[in-house]
Amino acid sequence: MRTTVRQAWRATVHLVLAAVLSFATIIFITVLMITVIATLAVVGAAMLPETVLVIRRIAGAKRRMVADWTGQEIPEAYLPIKGRLRERLRTAVRDPGTFTDLRWMIAHYFYGFLGALALPLWPVGLVVDGVWQGLLGREAVVLPLISRLADLDARWSTALLKPSPKARLVERVEELTETRAGAVAAHGAELRRIERDLHDGTQARLVSLSMRIGLAKRAYDRDPDAARKLLDDAQDQAEAALTELRHVVRGIHPPILTDRGLAGAVRALAASSGLDVTVRVDGGLEDRSEGAPEGGARPPAAVEAAAYFVVAESLTNAVKHSGAERASVELARLPAGLRVVVRDEGRGGADEAGGSGLLGMQRRVAALDGTLMVTSPVGGPTVIEVELPCVW
Repeated sequence: MRTTVRQAWRATVHLVLAAVLSFATIIFITVLMITVIATLAVVGAAMLPETVLVIRRIAGAKRRMVADWTGQEIPEAYLPIKGRLRERLRTAVRDPGTFTDLRWMIAHYFYGFLGALALPLWPVGLVVDGVWQGLLGREAVVLPLISRLADLDARWSTALLKPSPKARLVERVEELTETRAGAVAAHGAELRRIERDLHDGTQARLVSLSMRIGLAKRAYDRDPDAARKLLDDAQDQAEAALTELRHVVRGIHPPILTDRGLAGAVRALAASSGLDVTVRVDGGLEDRSEGAPEGGARPPAAVEAAAYFVVAESLTNAVKHSGAERASVELARLPAGLRVVVRDEGRGGADEAGGSGLLGMQRRVAALDGTLMVTSPVGGPTVIEVELPCVW
């Protein structure tokens, strides 16, 4: 009986809060009517975006109430209201989430007062269920009806506040637009890096090589020893230029990925990082390292390159910034993707704005529609977890 009363009381609190919110929305209708009239008259157009933001907050309060009762959150999909007045007005009017909230608000005027039905159930329930359940040990009959009213309020609110497919599509388009912008920025930065490496390194060495060969040709007849020395220097310059070119190619797509696969390439990174790195590889991934078992699948080349970059950048950051001596890397095959987890036992406190390379990792991962989560409390450890979608 005590559990039944406690659950009924919790449901009553939910219904009372819903009634209070419904009463507040009835008062808010006055503000909404004033906003509409002022917007039509142009003079109060600036009020419309602010009113829409208030509606979003009211709908957000209802979403939180439903989540507290059911334990399941109602997703929301809104376009950000920002920019100049014309852009804010356009967003406020065209956002599908605005009409979803207005539809809920109108319906909530009517079903928001379900709590009124719960009040007469209390005296009846305390008497009937007190005898039926408290004395006879049967299941309660009346007080559970209050919980059912709260469930009904939650179901209707969920159905009305759940984003429409159009809103989800609009949100997805906005997300992909931002992702594309990040990918374009990352691609531009990579092109500038390659151009800088070629210009400052390889091109300078090739120019020096050409000059030394020209000097050797001139000195060949009159001073063969000097010409031989110049040719030796030219050979050294050619080898250095080849090393520079390998470095540039490695930055575009590491050859070790092609030769040994992601697992083997990550093991090579771990061996050369300067840290005590433990690598754990899911048996479903292909590993071409020496002694590795045969079999397994291999993700697409773009996914491999992004995962390799995440591991390389994470280990480099651990060496430079964390002060860690140990780290671990985990590669796991998911039903529809690849998960990479890099953990170091350093001092923590990784900051995206601190030049630690996290922004570059985020852009690479976002370009493949993946997710990156960083956990780095002060004092450590730092854990970077990445999931990249792919088809196996």
